Amino acid sequence: MASFPDSVNENDIGKAKFIGELLVPVAPFDQKSGREAWTVAFAPNGSYFAWSQGHRIVRLIPWTKCLDSFSVGHGEEGTNALSPRHLSRQSSDGGQVVPAAGQPPEHTIDCGDIVWGLAFGSSVPEKHSRCVNIEWHRFKFGQDQLLLATGLNNGRIKIWDVYTGKLLLNLMDHTDVVRDLTFAPDGSLMLVSASRDKTLRVWDLKDDGNMVKVLRGHQNWVYCSAFSPDSSILCSVGAGKSVFLWNMDKFTLIRKLEGHHHDVVSCEFSPDGALLATASYDTRVIVWDHDKATILLELGHLFPPPSPIFAGGANDRWVRSVSFCPDGRHIASVTDDRLVRFWSIEERAPLAIASVSNGLCCAFSAQGSVLAAGTRDGSVHFWECPRSIASLQHMCRMALRRVMSTQQVEALAIPALLCDYLTYKVI
Repeated sequence: MASFPDSVNENDIGKAKFIGELLVPVAPFDQKSGREAWTVAFAPNGSYFAWSQGHRIVRLIPWTKCLDSFSVGHGEEGTNALSPRHLSRQSSDGGQVVPAAGQPPEHTIDCGDIVWGLAFGSSVPEKHSRCVNIEWHRFKFGQDQLLLATGLNNGRIKIWDVYTGKLLLNLMDHTDVVRDLTFAPDGSLMLVSASRDKTLRVWDLKDDGNMVKVLRGHQNWVYCSAFSPDSSILCSVGAGKSVFLWNMDKFTLIRKLEGHHHDVVSCEFSPDGALLATASYDTRVIVWDHDKATILLELGHLFPPPSPIFAGGANDRWVRSVSFCPDGRHIASVTDDRLVRFWSIEERAPLAIASVSNGLCCAFSAQGSVLAAGTRDGSVHFWECPRSIASLQHMCRMALRRVMSTQQVEALAIPALLCDYLTYKVI
């Protein structure tokens, strides 16, 4: 078994540039379990980075502080761009680190239980609650409001004010681990939680955390969920090969996507909403046209690929996480073969790889220049994303697909080759 097909020479694959890490001090008698960084997240406005560093602790760090220390790109003033930098997180007992003048505060949050899911949410005041006849609110969210939701081992969800580190809401309804959280990107502060209790729950934070709907349909654990960029569709994935698409205006199931052979653990839409990437324990990342329920691209991590009946298991190539770059052209995946892979949607072999021990999750920064990956020891590693200039055709395709579905594009009176390009049949 190999990590790459015979047609690909591993020595010819580029090496992603490692730029830094966030370390967690290890106590002399530290437990093996409970230290995992199950989730890493970037604030949508690029102001903060957050990760669950284990033992109930979430760290909130101004992203500019990380950038200054890690020397991204060709180097910033006063830094050495030739060598990676390390930030050691020394305090884990809660509290606030005093920032330099003019810098956002850094927070250490004790959530009271193991943290599995993290999500940032930002408010748009003119975006009304989806509930009706609401005349009184406990919280009034301003233009610059930034929230952090944490999903816990005991089934609770805690909502924090990012700028102050204060607890705002405590949401209690799940009966098992809250594995993942995601906010609607439209600024409505609609939050979806995915749980091992086999349900997804929709919460309206503008209505003081009122639970709007319970989405049922999964027969096993729900691992992850993701909103489309226009917030109209939710994808949820879970055990038993499950990939579900939900209409978030009606809270109804649209369709199931079939193609994986094992548990599906991670999902994310492309920035234009045309593509959906899902990662599975069957050693593959699949890129879908979710409008047509068709597979456009399969990114393999084990060669020869396992047969469907043996997919997964002890093959040492489980894909743990997948993330779409904001440029719409690159995808990152984290696997159990101790590699991070950077893919182009135009290729079936990785553009670049990097080594990471026991990686669990990954996420791109808001600008797409940096990838963060969390590990089992609670630390986070950072790499530069491979850089290339997007073609004018690709930028026009993304602009069009933000407002048109595959069916709408196919209805246009345009040449077949152009239609295939716009629907990503030809990348």
